[in-house]
Amino acid sequence: MEFQDKALTGVDCGAEFIWTAGEQLFFADKNFKNEPKRCKACKTKRSSRPAGAATPRERVETVAVCSACGKETTVPFKPTQGRPVFCRECFQQRKFADAGGV
Repeated sequence: MEFQDKALTGVDCGAEFIWTAGEQLFFADKNFKNEPKRCKACKTKRSSRPAGAATPRERVETVAVCSACGKETTVPFKPTQGRPVFCRECFQQRKFADAGGV
């Protein structure tokens, strides 16, 4: 089978890169089934990250009404229907009450 250079799009950067015939031959020799997803620059950048280092998540802020006092508040999660949502003050009161403090 004769391989020809092929243009691919990087999954991280969105840039087009060339998957050479030689690289395709190497993949075939190793019995790799999938085409590469990343260009060489993104592959190098990804491999230089410390092991286990997660990408930072975007924090979600949702406006909700406190189930205890009715005050409008923001919470760092998306509320689930049927579960109560509390403002900071009511949450702290419940937390200490459940711990036997108040």
